[in-house]
Amino acid sequence: MESEEMVLRIAEGVMKICERLEIPYIFKASYRKANRTRLDSFTGIGDENALKILGKVKCTFNLPIVTDIHDANEAAMAAEYADMLQIPAFLCRQTDILVAAAKTGKVVNVKKGQFLSPEAMQFAVNKIRESANEQVVLTDRGTTFGYHDLIVDYRGIPTMKAMDVPVVLDCTHSLQQPNQSSGVTGGNPEMIETIARAGIAVGADGLFIETHPDPANAKSDGANMLHLDRLETLLEKLTRIRQVVNGF
Repeated sequence: MESEEMVLRIAEGVMKICERLEIPYIFKASYRKANRTRLDSFTGIGDENALKILGKVKCTFNLPIVTDIHDANEAAMAAEYADMLQIPAFLCRQTDILVAAAKTGKVVNVKKGQFLSPEAMQFAVNKIRESANEQVVLTDRGTTFGYHDLIVDYRGIPTMKAMDVPVVLDCTHSLQQPNQSSGVTGGNPEMIETIARAGIAVGADGLFIETHPDPANAKSDGANMLHLDRLETLLEKLTRIRQVVNGF
């Protein structure tokens, strides 16, 4: 979350595209970026301020909201504004966070750790279900491949779908190039369409796509974002692929 103006601009722009294409849209923004490589990296505009802006997006556009939490103590606070709580990939094995998110009664989206097999995500699913919450979503965001790259193993999508949960593919974080010497995560946004096409083809239930009207000047993850102007064309193509996959 950079500013209220930016958030409302992106939410409205994407909403109009999704309405035209009849794609269900869940708006995502982080009220704080807790995982940053350098101490001087931008982390946010203040938790309370950012969460109130998320609430404004929800009310203004009637959109469901998802945001990440970074500690068990944040679950109740975020749940006041969000319909879905997201567990970051690096925290997907943290039992206290999973349980706290589950106990809010909200949908819990767990991002698969870059260091885990798809099969291992069954344990995260079990922790949430055993905390009396059946509303679980899993998101694949790539798997560590060497020190500075990620790779998407598309076998993971049907593997995780077999756990009887919706599975989302994060098309932009899957293209991150972490641990760069500059201390700023790199990326390969030219491959977003390739990743997204393949994800829909193998049965992903949803796509996570970071978009921004000016990725070069975004305060976080700009190196792997899709320019907002390119989103509509991409979603048109993906909608057609989805229709073929579903047989209509």
